[in-house]
Amino acid sequence: MKIWPLVIAGLAGGSMAVQGVLNSILGEKIGEIEATFVVHVIATALLGIVLVSGITNGNMRNIGSAPWFGFLGGPLSVIIVWGVLTSIAKVGAAPATTAILTVQILTALVVDYLGVTGQKADIDITKAVGVVLFIVGAYLLLKEPA
Repeated sequence: MKIWPLVIAGLAGGSMAVQGVLNSILGEKIGEIEATFVVHVIATALLGIVLVSGITNGNMRNIGSAPWFGFLGGPLSVIIVWGVLTSIAKVGAAPATTAILTVQILTALVVDYLGVTGQKADIDITKAVGVVLFIVGAYLLLKEPA
């Protein structure tokens, strides 16, 4: 198992939880769409600084060779930030994150099964049981107390 990519994924996951809470606080003060805009402007400025610094090893000249659907991450980012900050503000961090992760895992399994990233993964009995257990866990986390 490759540990560093999973550590980075864990860092991203923890950051998403904290970011969602911070964005929902901002959204309550200035509005949901406005907060989504401000978050993306700040992110764009930060990434602009990183690109100008020259510390990356990519090549923006290759942008024309990317398939059109590769650019859909931009609009999806808007939906993600807006959806997270809106749902957390309305139901709280744990329920919103539970719903987000459940659909995220199901979608990721479909993406892997279809081989969209070039890494096709079969859904065997172990993964199927894991999905069922995850969904049961999500249901228990989202269930209103009796």
